[in-house]
Amino acid sequence: MNHRVIDCLVNVHFGEMEQPKWMQAVREDYFKGPAAMYEQVDLERLLDEMDEQGVERAILMDSLAKPSVTARKFVEARPDRFSLSIGGMNLLRPMASLRELTAAVRDLPVSYAVVGPSFWGDGMYPPSDAVYYPLYTKCAELGLPLCLNTGLPGPPLPGEVQNPIHLDRVCVRFPELKLCMMHGADPWWDVAVRLLIKYRNLRLMTSAWSPKRLPESLLHYMRTRGKDRVIFGSDWPVLSQRRVVPEALALDLPGDVRDNYLYRNAKDFFFGERSADA
Repeated sequence: MNHRVIDCLVNVHFGEMEQPKWMQAVREDYFKGPAAMYEQVDLERLLDEMDEQGVERAILMDSLAKPSVTARKFVEARPDRFSLSIGGMNLLRPMASLRELTAAVRDLPVSYAVVGPSFWGDGMYPPSDAVYYPLYTKCAELGLPLCLNTGLPGPPLPGEVQNPIHLDRVCVRFPELKLCMMHGADPWWDVAVRLLIKYRNLRLMTSAWSPKRLPESLLHYMRTRGKDRVIFGSDWPVLSQRRVVPEALALDLPGDVRDNYLYRNAKDFFFGERSADA
């Protein structure tokens, strides 16, 4: 196997709880996925798929509000293969959450913080709203990357707040913040690419997107000015590594661009040096 992969978004927490009706609808109507998508994850099964597809490391979704027993167990068992992304911050009453986030970064292998604008506050707060500013400030202080969902969400939730244009103001006001658009940017791909050209602290992760469905405008950007700006993620088990890694390898990309996309860009952005405050 002559490729290396870091999968920057893997879900192992689905089996810990009964999924709400809208998540069931997403599985059945949007992703056309099997019932097994929301079953408890077996560590060895996941490791077998990772080994088969050349995935050296995976970042597992976790939450301050509802910590994932499975994700933290996997990290403890195999710290060489897994780290965490942390969501579940209360942005309307932020101080307690930010103290918890600081402690998590100190005590656990946290690769990035995450927030989905459509998934909290009834989709009322775009990322340019001041309710996010304490989180931006804390992440910048910690040197902790922050991923925000962009693009229309699959679930029946308000989507306008995930238009990447809202990050234009954020990047201007927080140039020290390491920021990543997550889950692509459909139908606003061209806006996302223009922002990537404009701001050096911004990245885009293609999680939850089949690589063969990525638009040519993004692939052209990756081949030209964006060789170090686009990052791979599967959103496993929504999209399996067995599906998306071969699709990524089959993209019309030069070898160095492909390797950056699958491995180096994530290594530099999520596993690079942190500030002294971290």
